[in-house]
Amino acid sequence: MTPVQTPPDLRALTTLRFLAALWVVLFAAWPHLDVGFVPVAVTKGYLGVEVFFVLSGFILSHVYLEAAGRKEGFSYRGFLWARIARVYPLHLVTLAGMIGLGVVATMAGIAVSDSLIDWRSLPAHISLTHAWGLASSAAFNHPSWSISAEWFAYLSFPAFAFVAWRMRERPVLATAIAAGGALALYAAFEPVAGFSLTEATFRWGALRIVPCFALGCALYLIHRRAPVRHGGLIALVCGAGVIACASLGLWDPLVVLFAGGMILGLGGLENERAGLLASKAGVYLGEISYSIYMVCAPVLLLGVNVAARLTGADDKRLHVIVWLAVLAAIPVAAALTYHLVERPARKALRGLAARNGSASRDVAPEANSPERVLQPSKTIV
Repeated sequence: MTPVQTPPDLRALTTLRFLAALWVVLFAAWPHLDVGFVPVAVTKGYLGVEVFFVLSGFILSHVYLEAAGRKEGFSYRGFLWARIARVYPLHLVTLAGMIGLGVVATMAGIAVSDSLIDWRSLPAHISLTHAWGLASSAAFNHPSWSISAEWFAYLSFPAFAFVAWRMRERPVLATAIAAGGALALYAAFEPVAGFSLTEATFRWGALRIVPCFALGCALYLIHRRAPVRHGGLIALVCGAGVIACASLGLWDPLVVLFAGGMILGLGGLENERAGLLASKAGVYLGEISYSIYMVCAPVLLLGVNVAARLTGADDKRLHVIVWLAVLAAIPVAAALTYHLVERPARKALRGLAARNGSASRDVAPEANSPERVLQPSKTIV
């Protein structure tokens, strides 16, 4: 089966990254808002991570599956180097930032969580294994557990690609198996662990990504055969399903399945018909979404504590205007870290490989770079 020509980029999916990050940010920030209610959908904001995980499987398959399946032009070493260049520099910077904030806060007598600076967890954070059950606590920059889970999926990508490539002529069956397997895993995990797999972080995060990543890989097979017709309608219906399930507090895996359908629909949507999802502002926010996600915790830690002291909010629950100001600082900080850390570090690391003759042949196109032409197409997701 020969893949059809896909759009030169997938702008709607890039913007979706920002919306998923925003959902997580609201989940983390809402407890500091001085109001008497919490929307159920906000309490489900941790599921924004599931959207990232499904999207990760879809996009990495979009970029690398053909080469990995045919064993032509794919280097495992180059693939991992590209992924390290993408996620590791900002992880180290935010890790150092949280350590610095924790030390300064302690010296200043500001109350912070006892586990914020748990030095026993530092080796696992440095090695990106803190979501594999190797960290003693959810220390430092807590959201980075999902980057550790992503690293597990990157290391396992050849296995995902091996299965997906052999199912490429039966994409609907592959998707049904991935969805059914995900539901079975979710159903089996909760009675054993006592909580939903969608709520796992530093202990079971590596397992949490598996069903989502597999679903994303399988959905890409459908997209590979032919981008779905009426992608906008599918995305709209599935997006409404995500909102409805989250707002009604329904079983978390239903949100995962609807999110997968939304990604499939947006992937088949022509950029000219994507409206705001293909706008320059939306795409830019999607490009800095990783930075938004990673700086959320340090900005909230610093901003909430400073604002609470200035306004006398001893319970760290802020007036809506003050809360919005703190919230607005997150994308501002993210834009700075994107342009000063994330993007230049990625470019430098990839350039380091390019200067090595053998390494330059190993480094595959970057799935998250808007400047690079990718195979089978270009994407800015």
